[in-house]
Amino acid sequence: MKLKGHSPVDLIINNRKLIEKIYIVLVIFSLICVPMVGINYDLTKYLPDSSPSAQALDIMEDEFTYPGMGRVMLEDVTLYEAKNIKDRIADVDGVDMVMWCDMATNIYGSSEFINYDNIDDYYKDNTAYMDVIFTDKDSSNQTHKAVHEIENIVGDKGLVAGSAVSDTNLGPTINKEVARVMALAVVIIYIILTITTTSWFEPVLFLSVLGIAILINMGTNIIFGEISFLSNAVGAVLQLACSMDYSIFLLHAFTQERATGAEPEQAMANAWRTAFSSIGASGMTTIVGFAAMALMNFGIGPDMGFVLAKGIALSLLTVLLLMPALILRSQNIIARTQHRPFIPKQGRGIGEFAYKIRRIVFLVVLIIIIPCYIAQGMANFSYGNEAVANSPGTPVYEAEQQMNAKFGKSNMMIALVPPDSNITEKKMTEEINDLSYVKYALSLSSVLPEGIPEDFLPENITSLMHSKNWARVIINVRSAGESDDAFKFSDNIRAIIDKYYPNETTYLVGVTPSTQDIKDIIVPDYNRVNIVSLLGVALVIAITYKALILPIVVLIPIECAIFINTALPYIYGQRTMYLGFIIVGCIQLGATVDYSILMTGNYLDARSQGDKKEAAIRAVSVSAESVMTSGLIVMTVAYGLYFMTSVEAISGLGQLIGRGALISVILVLFFLPMCLMLFDRWIFKSDYAEKKHAKMNKIRATKIKLPILSELHQQRVNLQNQIRENRKARNKELRLKLKNLMNGDGFKLPQNYTPPTQEPSKQQQTEESAHKRMIGKKLRMRIHNRIEMRKEQLEQLAQRLGSDKNKPNDSQNDNQNDNTEENDHENR
Repeated sequence: MKLKGHSPVDLIINNRKLIEKIYIVLVIFSLICVPMVGINYDLTKYLPDSSPSAQALDIMEDEFTYPGMGRVMLEDVTLYEAKNIKDRIADVDGVDMVMWCDMATNIYGSSEFINYDNIDDYYKDNTAYMDVIFTDKDSSNQTHKAVHEIENIVGDKGLVAGSAVSDTNLGPTINKEVARVMALAVVIIYIILTITTTSWFEPVLFLSVLGIAILINMGTNIIFGEISFLSNAVGAVLQLACSMDYSIFLLHAFTQERATGAEPEQAMANAWRTAFSSIGASGMTTIVGFAAMALMNFGIGPDMGFVLAKGIALSLLTVLLLMPALILRSQNIIARTQHRPFIPKQGRGIGEFAYKIRRIVFLVVLIIIIPCYIAQGMANFSYGNEAVANSPGTPVYEAEQQMNAKFGKSNMMIALVPPDSNITEKKMTEEINDLSYVKYALSLSSVLPEGIPEDFLPENITSLMHSKNWARVIINVRSAGESDDAFKFSDNIRAIIDKYYPNETTYLVGVTPSTQDIKDIIVPDYNRVNIVSLLGVALVIAITYKALILPIVVLIPIECAIFINTALPYIYGQRTMYLGFIIVGCIQLGATVDYSILMTGNYLDARSQGDKKEAAIRAVSVSAESVMTSGLIVMTVAYGLYFMTSVEAISGLGQLIGRGALISVILVLFFLPMCLMLFDRWIFKSDYAEKKHAKMNKIRATKIKLPILSELHQQRVNLQNQIRENRKARNKELRLKLKNLMNGDGFKLPQNYTPPTQEPSKQQQTEESAHKRMIGKKLRMRIHNRIEMRKEQLEQLAQRLGSDKNKPNDSQNDNQNDNTEENDHENR
């Protein structure tokens, strides 16, 4: 593609100042937009509209609002003190009702008439327990304010927990922890890049470019309105880890071109064209891997897929558009901040070691890969919102454990039934209430005294349980929100509801029913997402390298690494989130397939100069540093999430990604060489080296077309350069005078100081020579012919003037003309 005779790289380099200004505007815009992006912590919000839980939640919000849930435990209190605190909690704005023993027992009567065995679910051993139902959902601002007020009311007398409390603390906790992970990752990545590069400033340049891309990605998330907490937590760190290679490729290509003696602009043009195919292939494979998550029926898949894919695309564009300008601007700084290499020159040791153990590694992988493929789906998975709750060690988790130990677990469900018959509703409520695992089942008909019609009660009381179209029954079950027992209890309660309302539409809402729906929807997503991501990445590789067998060879070690990684939770007996199990396949494929592509490219380069053995050894030796550097960066940010976040969903995903990157690095370095040697006859072409050299020669033969400056513009540029040089000279003289003053020699220049001559600077000479080179051959010939013609005309005029000198009249006229010219000159 060319625009007005210029290739894209010419336009990028010639308009680099404009590109810098555009990115400044984008960064400012993103800074403004980042606080406006909403964050969602409720996984049930991503259920498809066709699922029963999604339909029930819509009804709840329309008819009653979907309530958040909380738990309160008061220690060392009497019944009357607990009643007083309960009433204060009930008066908090945002609290719908507080479930306690005073709903069925008169606690103001004599203690002799109170059967404490009947209220031991709410009060025993001077400890009171209450369930709090809020008027709005867990994630609403009103519920968060109500939670804070309840915490202030309870104070040191007890504990507050529940899903609403977890949601209130979740946002600030995740933001604080992810910020710490990001800061630590930046420091460690800077150290890694400093060790593997030869300049102190190169890592700063890499991190600055990707920091701009990350900030723009976070700001442009405003187009989605709201994103999930997972996308918000892992999006930035994964974008940093997965796209670092792009900037490294471009800068190293520029350094190699400068080493050949090319001018900076020409070297950047050559480097851009050279690195474009590898950067483009690497970026597209990652984008396709992430975008495959958009095919999930569970809504968090498209949410994460679009956010992560957009982030990688923005990193790719930032490296290709902005980084050339920053490299050209900072090349002198990079040169001045050079340091000695910290890593010795690449030897053949690791390559020869990989070649020696190739058969052993190959056999081990063949033996374990089938069991790992089977075991990956047999782990103990979690599916719902309980994985979003705080992990062991956090205050909310510890409060939950103390409440469970004292009063048992609490799992709130709500049944939605038609409001037609109070008799049917009461019978159903009583049967559910008689179940051994149910703490209580509460409906309007169950608490309505016999003989008193519903119409006698005030509407503000009846509207809590009945609306025009639906009646709700609050059920509290002694179980966790997500467990095999909870699923069984939910099915039993649903069966009882269907028995009393056999031909009518009813719903059961809560953590457990929603988790069951998530499980039914998300499990079929796994195979579809994996197949699509695999085919998409293979297609990108096939188009990039114009080969059919090569994608298979490249993907073999990465897929084996994914199978091993996802099987380890079953081997360890570790519980893992099924959502992370799906996501990690796409992320590991997109983030680590670059290692395999790099190794394969180096093998083909070496194969064109030697046999298979030598090619395998050289490929591993040349690729090891790059593969380990990139893998170490991914592992740093992933294990940072694992060790430094308290949310199970985020830490578990970080562990899977970090471990997957480690396994991918090992298999690429020690398993892939054997695969390349086995498939050598199908992937290596005899003309590979010839085609590559022809491509490089074509790139270096293409000269960049720099803009031709007008004479006025050139003068302005030269003046600005001269002003800059003069300022530098004055600053230098001032420093020398101050140094003399400090030494006691007075405020003056040293005697041996020689002022700089007003010769053109190197930059001016470079620009003038470039300007001369820009003048075309035809234009130079035209100017030359015009100059020769002027010379002939001047010679003819001189001859005529010489022949007329002997004429007196002419001399007098000449004297008069001279006098006139002098007068005119004086007047002027």
